[in-house]
Amino acid sequence: MSFNSLIQRKSSFNPVVITVTLFLVMLLLAATLIAPEQIQSLLNVAKEAIFRNFSWFYILTFSLFLFFLILLAISNLGSIKLGTDEEEPEFSFMSWLAMLFAAGMGVGLMFFGVAEPLMHYADPISKGQAQQAMLHTFFHWGIHAWSVYAVISLALAYFAFRYKLPLALRSCFYPLLKDKINSRWGDMVDILALVATLFGIITTLGFGAAQLGSGLHQIGLLSENNFTVQVVVIFSVMTLAVLSAISGVGKGVKILSETNLVLAALLMVFVLVSGPTLHLLSAFSNNLGVYISNLIELSFKTYVYEPDNNGWFNAWTIIYWAWWCSWAPFVGLFIARISRGRTVREFIFGVLAVPSLFCVLWFTVFGNSAIWLDTHIANGALAQLTSAPEQLLFVFLSYLPLPTLTSIVALIVISLFFITSADSGIYVLNNIASRDKSMASPKWQAVMWGVLMSVVAIALTASGGLAVLQTMTLITALPFTVLMIVMAFSLWKALETDKKYFATNVTPTSIFWSGARWKERLGKMLSQSQEHDILAFLKRTALPAMRELGRELDTVYGLSVQINTQFDQNEPSLELVIEKSTMRNFIYGIKSVQYQVAEQMVQEGNLPHIQSTSSYAPVTYFSDGRNGYDVQYMSREELIADILKQYERYLSLMEHVGQDIMAHEQTELAE
Repeated sequence: MSFNSLIQRKSSFNPVVITVTLFLVMLLLAATLIAPEQIQSLLNVAKEAIFRNFSWFYILTFSLFLFFLILLAISNLGSIKLGTDEEEPEFSFMSWLAMLFAAGMGVGLMFFGVAEPLMHYADPISKGQAQQAMLHTFFHWGIHAWSVYAVISLALAYFAFRYKLPLALRSCFYPLLKDKINSRWGDMVDILALVATLFGIITTLGFGAAQLGSGLHQIGLLSENNFTVQVVVIFSVMTLAVLSAISGVGKGVKILSETNLVLAALLMVFVLVSGPTLHLLSAFSNNLGVYISNLIELSFKTYVYEPDNNGWFNAWTIIYWAWWCSWAPFVGLFIARISRGRTVREFIFGVLAVPSLFCVLWFTVFGNSAIWLDTHIANGALAQLTSAPEQLLFVFLSYLPLPTLTSIVALIVISLFFITSADSGIYVLNNIASRDKSMASPKWQAVMWGVLMSVVAIALTASGGLAVLQTMTLITALPFTVLMIVMAFSLWKALETDKKYFATNVTPTSIFWSGARWKERLGKMLSQSQEHDILAFLKRTALPAMRELGRELDTVYGLSVQINTQFDQNEPSLELVIEKSTMRNFIYGIKSVQYQVAEQMVQEGNLPHIQSTSSYAPVTYFSDGRNGYDVQYMSREELIADILKQYERYLSLMEHVGQDIMAHEQTELAE
């Protein structure tokens, strides 16, 4: 049995993707263990090369992502739905916003909520001004970070729900690669995404472990926070995450996540109330205005005229931009899964505005409070700890009431964010590495990812701490950033095609209505159809029409025609399918659709034919998801003409833009 056959039998992995990824990771791990000093030196050389040659690229790319999204939102492409035209959102608007709010939370906000504003405040970049320190923090955590998430999640949602392709990164390149997304080109996309995501999660693992160890030390459960403690924390958290991933108890994890959000919100409210409340409320308004007014300048600023600030710029902004790119597949997949049925415009507004606004609020409460306490009460004691950022949150809480209780709550929040993020990370890694995105992953794969992430995180931390983890993220994110630029172009191309396709009207020559049989049609208009009437129409008119047309298409033109009937269900339907080999099948379907009639119409004396609050109609549907229409007034010949009208449109579009949006079948990924 070959190695590839073994992988396919025992796992859900794509053999090429998982083999190349594991080889690269194991190569790095072996080199780190054998020659840690040389590897650290090599990584530093690579980091400096990226800082020197590609800082401008990161800055320009992120800004282009933001303006690309704004352009989509204000253009006529913004009205396109992430799904069929008739599809309604899976979640209410407020529930969807709440989940976006949840996506904006995480270990990162807990780690940097106090630390980053203080670190900027202590750096010459802010010139001793709290406003400048907060501005730089908002820039790193605000709308630019979410624009990267929005690009990838919009592409994932659009191609999955509109094109009906698998919810996978390779699907985002369909307009450019067509069916080659199932070939080695698609494998290359998955490999780049898998490596970038893996190191992004591992970096977060390192931050979380350092802060959890510091918190346990702060409340007196540990005598010190050393490397051994962090190793124990990493393995403990990953063990819980793996158990969560393989248990299948999704509802329990969901309850834990929602509870954690409530705890985080309560912690923020506690800091707001117990801290300098009026100062924070005034600062929030001021911070928001300063951030918005400086947004364009910061979006393109590379500090080329300020060489003294280049070190700060690379160590903060560029590292952050790389980190967001590495997290983009992880966060993007989550956002895509909850956004079905939204319009492009609604999606962009929600993903950019809501989490960014919350980040401004979070950092205002924690960051401004920390700076105020440091200058008014702590006498610079907090600023002196900026070299150990993992300690700052807990030392900061010690200056507020109930420090032990709030530190315990903070530990719980960090732990649960840590566990649920790792759990979700395992799911995303399995998804990217899978050969079939709908296939359930064996439980042992969750264990494998947990062990792999833990071992790599520990090895890199031992080699050089968080700086080495950040360097690996910086290196692996660069090629993935290039890939995201191509993804954005692919998405734009698909949306343009989509607009042309669905805006195409039927040809004038296909309009056949006339004044013939007007009395019969009037009689049908002034009678309220019920489900038995629709069933009779399907059997006596629609089915004979489809059979007659099907025989002609089969015997004369040699087309493969299939007629599907479902008359024994609550919603009877009928469809004529003309099968294709390389394109999506042409489908002309008719289904019984129930409509609700207003009570006042039933009570209206001048409408005697309306006797019920429910009415039924035979409504068409098509394989491309367009809105259907009522055909109950058509005769057999007119129905045949209508089917031919739609088939004529189908053939006409196949010669032009229809090839881009329809010339595929949803097949399994190439093995």
